Amino acid sequence: MDIRLLQPSDIPHVQHANITNLPENYFMKYYLYHALSWPQLSYVAVDVSRPKKTPYDYPRIVGYVLAKMEEDPPDGVQHGHITSLSVMRTHRRLGIAEKLMRQAQRAMVETFGAQYVSLHVRMSNSAALHLYRDTLGFEQEKVEAKYYADGEDAYSMKLDLGFIREQIVDEEDDAEDLDEGEPVGELGKKDGEKELNGKGAGKKRKVKVGRGLGVGELVERNESQKA
Repeated sequence: MDIRLLQPSDIPHVQHANITNLPENYFMKYYLYHALSWPQLSYVAVDVSRPKKTPYDYPRIVGYVLAKMEEDPPDGVQHGHITSLSVMRTHRRLGIAEKLMRQAQRAMVETFGAQYVSLHVRMSNSAALHLYRDTLGFEQEKVEAKYYADGEDAYSMKLDLGFIREQIVDEEDDAEDLDEGEPVGELGKKDGEKELNGKGAGKKRKVKVGRGLGVGELVERNESQKA
């Protein structure tokens, strides 16, 4: 399974998944609006194991998340919104929906500095409620009466993205701590350390590698040993 960014060419297949699985459907231009306005935030799940019969077969899209940033947030806080999420029935219970959501949430923080993400969910959709509330940690804010076209109420839910900001900072700190000049395995021991290479074998000198020892010096030392 491949999770990747939504491309405009994916939109007909995303719309097909939406119509197949959800009662809330959108015009093609609405998907295109998301894809062009926030190209970093919407993702698709592609079943790469599906065999191609011809070079022109399109990869099978089995799930998607359609996401955006709120352009004029009423609370004045930069945040994202999940417009739609769906996974085909043949590929459910594989963790695809969770992966799509987490990818979109991270992109909201990395690209736009989102403070939180919001969404709406039908009160009768127990599977979605389990994902949002129990797996992803969304909290219910309020009930919006007759939110959907058929008159059903919706839960308005919200997730603070502070934990993702902390993860990103930790990853950056870890990357800064990496030193490409650190010893690798038995290499890089202090000058003067020696080791016998088998019985009666000559002594092998171990030298530092990395920033502390230039390439030119390594070449010179190698040539002197040959001499």
